[in-house]
Amino acid sequence: MKTGTRISLFLAILVVTVPTMAAEGEHPRLILTKAGVQQIRAELGTVPLFDATLKSVKAEVDAEIEQGIDTPIPLDYSGGYTHERHKRNFFIMQKAGALYQILDDEKYANYVRDMLFQYEAMYMDLPLHPKERSYARGKLFWQCLNDANWLVYVSQAYDAIYDFLSAEERQTLEDNLFRPFADHISVDSPQFFNRVHNHSTWGIAAVGMIGLVMGDDELIQRALDGIPFDEIDIAAKDNDGGFIFDKDGRAGFLANLEEPFSPDGYYTEGPYYQRYAMYPFLVFAQALNNVKPELEVLEHKNGVLLKAVDALLALSDADGEFFPLNDGQKGMSYQTGALVTAVDIAYHVGGQDPRLLSIAEEQGSVLLDDAGFSVALAIRDGKTQPFEKKSINLSDGSDGEQGGVAVLRYGNEDLTLVFKYAAQGLSHGHYDKLSFSLYEKGDEVLQDYGLVRFVNIEQKGGGNYLKENRTWAKQTIAHNTITQDETSHFEGKYEIGSQHHSDLHFYDDTNGDVQVVSAKETNAYPGTQITRTMAIIRNEGLEKPFLLDIVKITSSAKHQYDLPFYFLGQVLQVNFDYVTPSGLSPLGDQNGYEHLYVEGKGTPASDNAKFSWMANHKFYTLTSASTSSDQLLFTRMGANDPEFNLRRDAAFLIRRQDAKDTVFASIVEPHGSYSPVSELAVNSTSRIRALEVIYDDANYTAVSIEDLAGGKRIFLQSNTDASVSRQHQVKIGERRYEWTGPYYYF
Repeated sequence: MKTGTRISLFLAILVVTVPTMAAEGEHPRLILTKAGVQQIRAELGTVPLFDATLKSVKAEVDAEIEQGIDTPIPLDYSGGYTHERHKRNFFIMQKAGALYQILDDEKYANYVRDMLFQYEAMYMDLPLHPKERSYARGKLFWQCLNDANWLVYVSQAYDAIYDFLSAEERQTLEDNLFRPFADHISVDSPQFFNRVHNHSTWGIAAVGMIGLVMGDDELIQRALDGIPFDEIDIAAKDNDGGFIFDKDGRAGFLANLEEPFSPDGYYTEGPYYQRYAMYPFLVFAQALNNVKPELEVLEHKNGVLLKAVDALLALSDADGEFFPLNDGQKGMSYQTGALVTAVDIAYHVGGQDPRLLSIAEEQGSVLLDDAGFSVALAIRDGKTQPFEKKSINLSDGSDGEQGGVAVLRYGNEDLTLVFKYAAQGLSHGHYDKLSFSLYEKGDEVLQDYGLVRFVNIEQKGGGNYLKENRTWAKQTIAHNTITQDETSHFEGKYEIGSQHHSDLHFYDDTNGDVQVVSAKETNAYPGTQITRTMAIIRNEGLEKPFLLDIVKITSSAKHQYDLPFYFLGQVLQVNFDYVTPSGLSPLGDQNGYEHLYVEGKGTPASDNAKFSWMANHKFYTLTSASTSSDQLLFTRMGANDPEFNLRRDAAFLIRRQDAKDTVFASIVEPHGSYSPVSELAVNSTSRIRALEVIYDDANYTAVSIEDLAGGKRIFLQSNTDASVSRQHQVKIGERRYEWTGPYYYF
C-alpha cells in the first residue's frame, strides 16, 4: 500500500527547450516566433488540424473587420455591451496579428494598427471605470483583472505587427497606451498586482509580456519580482476580507509559481481558477523561454507549470468537465480556450508527451502559433496516444504538506470519487473540509454546488459573485461533509480557515477493486476530530462498484452533527416513515441553514436507513447505519432567496444530536438502469441487505457489509497508525483479525 502518488510519466519528463527562441530584437518573439512562422508557412495546406483552425479563425476575424472597429466609452459590468465589446476586441486583435504573420496579408496588420490607435486616442483621458464595486478598478473594464486580460492578448497582437509599424507609430503607442496601461494595473493598483492570486497572475503576465515586446527591462523585472513593498503605501483589503498582500512580502511571477502550486501541480484555488490562471502563466512562461531562456522559468520548481497541466486534466470528469472544487462554475471543461493553450504549450515545450495529443484532438482546434503547429503536426504524423485518467492523490500547499485532493476512479470512470482534504484555497476557498462528490461516467451522483454566480450574465449582479456565494456556497452545510452545531468550519472565517488544512491519513489505489483514501480534520471545530475514510469497492455479486463512507468523530463534548448528501434526481423509495409539512420553513437562520427548506422529517425504522433515487436513467441507493435517535431530513435549497439566485437542488440529511463520539457509516450504491423508450427498469432495487458498525474504539473501526445473496464482507481500518508495514490485530466478537497496513477488506 502507499500513502500518496505522484503523476507519473509526464511529470518525470524534463523540460525541453525548443529551438524557436527569438533572436535579439527580432519580432514576433512571444508566442509566435520568426522561425516558427517560416515553418508554418512552408507546411500550410498539409496539416489538417492547423489548417482547419486557420480557416475558422480567418472567417471570424474577416467578419469583425467587415463590421468595423468599435471602442466604446466603458460603462458596464461583465455581460454589458461595452464590457463584451472591449473583450471581443482584444481576442480579435490577437487573432488578427497571428493571421498577419501566417498569411502575410497586410489587411490584418492594418486592422490591429487602426484599433490600437483608437485605444491610444482614448486611453490617456479615461477615468477609472464608473462601476465602483471592485477593490481595484480598471479603465477599460470594471476591474483591473479584465484590463490585464486585455493587455496580455494585445501584447501578442502588438508583437505580431511590431515590424509593420513605423518607429514613430511604435513610440506613440508605447508612450500613450502601453506604458500607462502597464503602470495603471501595477504601480497604480498594487493591491491587485502585488499579491499571490489568480488576479495578479494576469497583471504580472500583462506587464511582463508588453515589456518583452518593447524590450523594457524595468517592466519585465516588475513582472518577475513585483513592486518593492517599501514603495507601497496602502492598507487595502480584498472583497473577501483577507489582506491583499502576502504576509511575507512575496509578489511577482516567481512568487505566484512558488506559493499557489503544490509540487504535484495542484493549484490551491481549485481547478476552475487553475484553468483561468494557466493561460497567463503559460503564455508568459513561453514568452520568457523564447526571449530570456537564461531565466529557465519552465524549469522553476521542478517544472511545476508543466506538471500543473497534467494535474488539471486529471481533475476533470469523463466528459472533460472540471470538478467544481471551491468557487467553480459547473460545465467548465478542457474545451475552453485556456486549456487549448495549456495543452499546446505543454506539448511544445514539455517533452512532447503524446498523451496530450489525444486531448488536443478532442478540443478540435490548436493555437495559431509555434505550439499549436507543433501539436497539429504531431497529430498529422500519427503520434497520438490516449490520455488515460487514473486514480490520483494530489498534494496541496507550496511544499505539498497542506492536505490535498484525491480522485479515485474505478475502470473507465464507471465510478469516480473526488475527496477534498485540502487547504483553504485563498479567497476562493470554501469551508468544506473532508467533503466529496461522486460521479458515474461523467454524471453527477452526489454533487458539490460550485459557485453562486452567473458569469457574464449582466441581469444577475452584473455577472459578478452574488451574496449567496458567501451565505450559501462557501458555508459547510452546502457540502457533503459534517457540520457541527449548525456552525461552519472555522466559524466561516477566512483568517482562521487560511491557517489550517486537513491531513492525509492514508491513500491506496494499488488494488483496482478496493481503492481507499482517509484524512483527518482537527481544527475545523476546536475539541473535535473528524476522520473520514472513503473507498470505492467492487464486490462480486454486485452489478456495479459502490462507495463506502466512514466518518468517525471524537469530541470533548456533546454536539449536534449534520451529514447531508446532495443528490440529483427523483426520490424513489425510503424504508422509514416521514412527514411532510403543510408549509415550508428554513432549517435554520444562519451559516447556510437559512437557505434550506425542510420538505420532510423522519426517523429510522431499523438499524439501517435506506434512501433510493433515480438520475440520468440510473438508480442509486444510500444505505446508512443509523441509531434510533437519528433524524432523517429531506431538504431543498431556495429559502431566503427572493431573487432566485440558487438552484432548487435537494439533499438527504442525517442529523445526530446530543452525541460526543460517533460514527457515520454509509454506502452509496449505483445499480441498474431505466429506458424511457422500452419503459423497462432493470435492477431498480438495492442489493445491500445491511451495513453495520461492528467495532469502534480509539484505535480501530470496523464495518460489515451484507448483500442480499448472503455474502458478508468486513472493512477494518486503523484510526491511529497508517504505516504500510504496521501489523494490527483486533478481536471482534469471538474472532480475531490480523492484517498489515492501514486497512483490511475481506
